Amino acid sequence: MTLALFLVETVPSGDFTLDGPEGRHAAAVRRLRAGEELLVSDGRGTLARCAVTAAGKDTLDLAVLDRWTEPAPAPRVVVAQALAKGDRGELAVELATEAGADVIIPWRARRSVAKWDDGPRGDKALARWRATAREAAKQSRRAWLPEVTAPMDLRALSHRVGESARALVLEAGEATRLSAVPLPAEGDILLVVGPEGGIDPTELDALTSAGATPVRLGPTVLRTSTAAAVALGALGVLTPRWH
Repeated sequence: MTLALFLVETVPSGDFTLDGPEGRHAAAVRRLRAGEELLVSDGRGTLARCAVTAAGKDTLDLAVLDRWTEPAPAPRVVVAQALAKGDRGELAVELATEAGADVIIPWRARRSVAKWDDGPRGDKALARWRATAREAAKQSRRAWLPEVTAPMDLRALSHRVGESARALVLEAGEATRLSAVPLPAEGDILLVVGPEGGIDPTELDALTSAGATPVRLGPTVLRTSTAAAVALGALGVLTPRWH
């Protein structure tokens, strides 16, 4: 049985108490009891397998059985996800996190139906994306918690394209397949995913001028909420990430 994972600020090397929201979830929701095991991680590569020695109302006393560090994935995959309507944006974040995205950039694409205004509403939307990434990382037992950055406009995203080892724009109508593009073994691979209405031609021109390559994944058209996850699976095989 796969052990449940809980996030902590620092992974101790000796016995400790899991408290706060994670301790409450482990003790009151998961109802873990003495003798059972779980994983803890700092979200920065360090994990520990722990045994529960005592369970309180909203805390667990833990003994560290094993502690190790997993290397960061290489190459890193950065997903620029266009804002999507309803809960599709959060679904995109969930799936991309489970598939291994290392950084997620909310992109204010021209055709995005959803709008994140500066201020409390935008901050709340960003907080939801970050909470979704955190929970998806725990669900998929990831040692590295993906960063969800502040939202970017086209200008900032084009700059990020120039900083990447390879930038790919996912476009269903393109002739070039992802599998045909040479990929780096190190550095950042930037995946740009458009909104429901597709990427505006002026945006595509700007991203291409900055150095991005438009590609398609296969013969079908994917939703904005699923495209990044499918591309991440392909990159896992086409690069050393899953080797």
